[in-house]
Amino acid sequence: MSLTVKGKVVKVLEMESGVSRSGNQWKKQEFVVETQEQFPKKICFTVFNDKISLMAGFTGGEEVEVSFDIESREFNGKWYHNINAWKIDKSGQKAAPEIPPPFSAADVPPEDFREDQDDLPF
Repeated sequence: MSLTVKGKVVKVLEMESGVSRSGNQWKKQEFVVETQEQFPKKICFTVFNDKISLMAGFTGGEEVEVSFDIESREFNGKWYHNINAWKIDKSGQKAAPEIPPPFSAADVPPEDFREDQDDLPF
């Protein structure tokens, strides 16, 4: 199941790290997005290991679209939930139109032209 949410980053939490029981190192970072609905909701997303690079440059206040999965697991009779982000796009930003550089006479390559040369193909 893959879902998306649009909203504004309201908080980026500190990165956490540790070692699992199996001896593997892990890192995670959480961030909170507030939706722009009639009744806004705050959602805390988690990014793990290599996905932490998706958070580069985010400090808060940016409009984003987050693609995520929801995962639940049971431990000692209790259920725990994660909202795992796997894609974060800045939204609300339009790409700047590509404007060509100004044209000048120096940009024209020299022409090898002779009056007696006929370069017509027919």
